[in-house]
Amino acid sequence: MSRRTVLAARTTDGRPDTAEIRALAESAGHEVVAEHTQTRAEDATFNLGRGKVDAVAESVRDHDAPFVVVDNELTPSQFFAWTDRLPDGVEVRDRFRLVLDIFEARASTRRASLQVELARLQHELHRRREIQGQDTEYKGFPTHDPEGEWIREVKLRIDRVQNRLGELPEEGDRNRERRHDAGFDFVALAGYTNAGKSTLLHRLADELALEDLGAGPDDLAETANVEDRLFETLDTTTRRCTVDGRRLLVSDTVGFIRDLPHDLVEAFRSTLVEAREADVVVLVADASKPVDALRERVGTVLDEVGDGPVVPVLNKADRVDGHELERKRSVLPGDLGEPVPISATEGCGLDELRERVVAALPASTETFDLPQGDDTMGFVSWCHEHGAVDSVEYGDGVRLELRARPSVVEQARARVEAFGDDATDDDGTGTDGRA
Repeated sequence: MSRRTVLAARTTDGRPDTAEIRALAESAGHEVVAEHTQTRAEDATFNLGRGKVDAVAESVRDHDAPFVVVDNELTPSQFFAWTDRLPDGVEVRDRFRLVLDIFEARASTRRASLQVELARLQHELHRRREIQGQDTEYKGFPTHDPEGEWIREVKLRIDRVQNRLGELPEEGDRNRERRHDAGFDFVALAGYTNAGKSTLLHRLADELALEDLGAGPDDLAETANVEDRLFETLDTTTRRCTVDGRRLLVSDTVGFIRDLPHDLVEAFRSTLVEAREADVVVLVADASKPVDALRERVGTVLDEVGDGPVVPVLNKADRVDGHELERKRSVLPGDLGEPVPISATEGCGLDELRERVVAALPASTETFDLPQGDDTMGFVSWCHEHGAVDSVEYGDGVRLELRARPSVVEQARARVEAFGDDATDDDGTGTDGRA
């Protein structure tokens, strides 16, 4: 079936920016053949004005387009009004339905599929309740049966999906704890879709697989997908990265979009756990966006990522001049620190970003004075695997300076004490192995 599509968008103030809705439509497989925009207050019947709807209908006929995408969320009555005004057989997608189409196509795991289904059912429940409150009969839908069988049927299906989600194993917490104990720090890339998160992950990642970490195939991809498609995946992509001796697991979280429908936000809130529980969040913002849009997007992301350390990044800095970049810098909250200008595609600014990330990681340092011996050589290897060994000096003994997560430094102390209790000096006394 042809997916030629006419796009319609309305805003109350200013000129509608259709770049994102066009990208969403293309991500869902639509070919946008015409576009109509309008600046006015919402029309109760159509959302857009009647005249604009008629213009859309004319474009549909001119281009033989079987789809219309409306960059607003339509009420049930507005949806039916659109279908009545358009030629027979034309399908209407509002913003919610379009995003849901994309989520359904991208759901590659059981959990993601159930989350999409939950969002669809929750939205359907809202719609049915809205229809119930109307006095007009909508194409055979009952409107005078409050909380009757029509409503209960959806609520039962929601309960079943929620139960299935609850039955899925929760491996995340155990995996995170085990990886922390192994000396890995968690870094999450958060931001809007198309801000360049996947490209940045590709730049930062080591060419190493993660099978040894016990991760399943669902959360670890061989490479980050860097295609210019919104919501390429709904599942967190995690890659290994080594910076200044610190071993990181860097996750590309599901992207944000403007006005992401509430039901989808709630259904996929669990996908943001990587950001909320990360040791450091790298907030990736698109420096090429207008100031107002950038400010709104940064605020939205900050509201979702929790209270941990955040390193702000202005990606695509190569697309703006120095004056414009300074204007964009001022948009980011001052308490985050100076944003790092980078170009993920060009590979510029990444060294400074790595330095900022490492500086924000939780860290402890300890110097260990150890005797020569097999236990010490094993301990030196363990330190290299679990943290950053800033220096190691060999003489009559071994002096090692370790910088790592506080929990790893605690493990190091315990290891030294364990083999130190068994080791004795020439005079028969033990050593605790610490400076």
